[in-house]
Amino acid sequence: MKLTTKGRYAVTAMMDLALHAKLDRVSLVDIAERQKISLAYLEQLFRSLRKAGLVLSVRGAKGGYMLARDAKEISLADILVAADENINLACGGGNTCNDAKPCLTHNLWTNLSREFFAFLHSKKLSDVVRTRHVQTLATQQDILQIGDIPIQFNR
Repeated sequence: MKLTTKGRYAVTAMMDLALHAKLDRVSLVDIAERQKISLAYLEQLFRSLRKAGLVLSVRGAKGGYMLARDAKEISLADILVAADENINLACGGGNTCNDAKPCLTHNLWTNLSREFFAFLHSKKLSDVVRTRHVQTLATQQDILQIGDIPIQFNR
């Protein structure tokens, strides 16, 4: 299994949305700018995420997107499934291997797929955005997006 750009971008965009949830609504333009993802691509992704019930859209001048549920309730597996990412590690032997006529390694890959999915399901969006690494990078992105604002330190 190789995680495609679609899956990686879906997780990245949802992390950005969770990080900026305090703003109430986040525009796709802002996510695209911070994460260097094409706006058109994000629009396609967010249609899938909205259809899966992970995000809500608000129209209008102060519109944007917000999480449909608390970040503690959204798993990485939920996001990848919504993005139609194939997270099956099965051997994929075509005609030589299937559930009815498995190859020697079929059960190994099937079990690994189950464990991998369980791992992704156990990782909540809230967990991944709280790490120091993610928080540091998000702060840097926000500073870059705001621009060069002189900061004065009092000693």
